[in-house]
Amino acid sequence: MLVYRGYARTAPQSTVLTIGNFDGVHRGHRALLARLKAVAGAVGLPSAVLTFEPHPREFFAADSAPARLTTLREKLERLAADSVDLAYVCHFNTRFAALTADEFIDRVLVDALRVRHLLVGDDFRFGARRTGDFALLRAVGERAGFRVEAMESVVFDGERVSSSAVRDALQDGRLEQAGQLLGRPYSIDGRVVRGEQLGRQLGFATANIRIKHAKPPLQGVFAVEVDGLPGGPHRGAANLGYRPSAGLTNRLLLEVHLFDFSADIYGAHLSVRFLHKLRDEIKFADLSALKAQIARDVGAAKAFFQL
Repeated sequence: MLVYRGYARTAPQSTVLTIGNFDGVHRGHRALLARLKAVAGAVGLPSAVLTFEPHPREFFAADSAPARLTTLREKLERLAADSVDLAYVCHFNTRFAALTADEFIDRVLVDALRVRHLLVGDDFRFGARRTGDFALLRAVGERAGFRVEAMESVVFDGERVSSSAVRDALQDGRLEQAGQLLGRPYSIDGRVVRGEQLGRQLGFATANIRIKHAKPPLQGVFAVEVDGLPGGPHRGAANLGYRPSAGLTNRLLLEVHLFDFSADIYGAHLSVRFLHKLRDEIKFADLSALKAQIARDVGAAKAFFQL
């Protein structure tokens, strides 16, 4: 998949395009991407995705914006896994937010991305003050020479699949339900860095993983699987939070204790899949109480895996 920053460079040929935030790349997104690939294959043109960074809700109201399910890197990796040919990452800033609906169609869709066929969700809105809608796209498309197709929402097990539904399930600790909406277990990627080795001192060595999520959609202690290491996936127990018992409450940390594993993995880029929530993060009176609870957490995680 080729990735372009912005839309200053005109697409080398006409495209079959879809537009969206694609946070989480869930079942609904993947249904749209499957249709995108089918149309692109039928007309012999590349499939393309236009997405935004930052998320528009982060731009307009950063303090109240929802937790992001995927970083930009994670999102692009998942789009590539779904065989998208081109990804355009548009910097969502004041100038872009001020584009009228007509300007967005003319400058971005027609002039830059040379859209031949456009697929959007049934609730898609665009342009300054969200004045653009499907009816406008279809009317302009008839004159400009591109077709517009709306995708209906995907419903799974009676629930509309959306990033908000995934986010709510994760925040409530309903990881199995979140995985059903996503079509896979929820995961966070990051690189192993050196920590303070508190876990090792307590008898449970952990991999400290640097993550890019400023506000992840879940916190607590979990049973996890980890990809990115030889012989994997590896199972373990993870803590995602601020470690209040260690007095480090200003920095978010993801720490993973891998069962029966002792290799040096500093610098490795890992993907941590969250399979089951064991408990919320709590503060303990002293390190001995914390050590005893970690032992119970590891036991509970092993029981989940039936080890």
